[in-house]
Amino acid sequence: MSQQHADKYYVPAQSPWPIVGAVALFLIAVGAGNVVMQHHKGTDGYGGLILSLGMITLMVMLIGWFRDQINESMAGMHNAQLGQSYRQGMSWFIFSEVMFFAAFFGALFYTRMISVPWLGGASNNAMTNEVLWPTFEAMWPLTQTPSGLVTEAMGWNGLPLINTVILLISSVTLHFAHVGLEEQKRGQLMWLLGLTILLGISFLGLQVEEYVHAYTEMGLTLQSGVYGNTFFMLTGFHGLHVTLGTILLIVMFCRVLAGHFTPKNQFAFMAASWYWHFVDVVWVMLFIFVYVL
Repeated sequence: MSQQHADKYYVPAQSPWPIVGAVALFLIAVGAGNVVMQHHKGTDGYGGLILSLGMITLMVMLIGWFRDQINESMAGMHNAQLGQSYRQGMSWFIFSEVMFFAAFFGALFYTRMISVPWLGGASNNAMTNEVLWPTFEAMWPLTQTPSGLVTEAMGWNGLPLINTVILLISSVTLHFAHVGLEEQKRGQLMWLLGLTILLGISFLGLQVEEYVHAYTEMGLTLQSGVYGNTFFMLTGFHGLHVTLGTILLIVMFCRVLAGHFTPKNQFAFMAASWYWHFVDVVWVMLFIFVYVL
């Protein structure tokens, strides 16, 4: 690429992937909504088919868009100004994810510190307690529903503690994989990145085992009142983010095998690392506020 073009902002050619992505998200939203309604009403329908079609379309979009971006980067079509825009974009994306989880943690705080004490008769609300739920005891975790359903609370030891250790180790292995990239030690980069991916997959497998245990042995489900809802909402959305982070790392691993990335051209790897470290920090906070406290 000539210096004349290197000094100009790179404008990519027209791409079909944004509209394909929009269609995929629309199908996912419609399909998921129909699946929930079908489950609630106990009827059959096309919700599952629409949801599956949306997921397939989304995967096609991601593969196609990743391919185009990788080809442009390896062809030397990107410049420093575009790289700065990428960094700003990724920073804003992670910030939006921070706000996403802040809303969920805010809901948890409001439930534990305001709603539960208020329902228990705090702040001179004894009449509210007598009218709404006379037998209610203001405690957390709230393992009893107004209908009388009693469940167990998920403890912090066991699988949650193991998963915490796994994610903390994965951050360390990914950091030193990045160090290997900076120092052009391809062997260190490859095996530590591969180990990070295995740790992420192990985390997801243990979370599935935890959910199965909660449903089959503890009676802790989405119908278990506000505690069950907040537990699965926070841990489930975090698991979704770990899944996305693992997919990103797998893509980075494939690119490393293909000989991509240098100390001066590595933003894609760096962005995936940022995202993974962010997911790990969120889990540490989740472990403390959902499982321990």
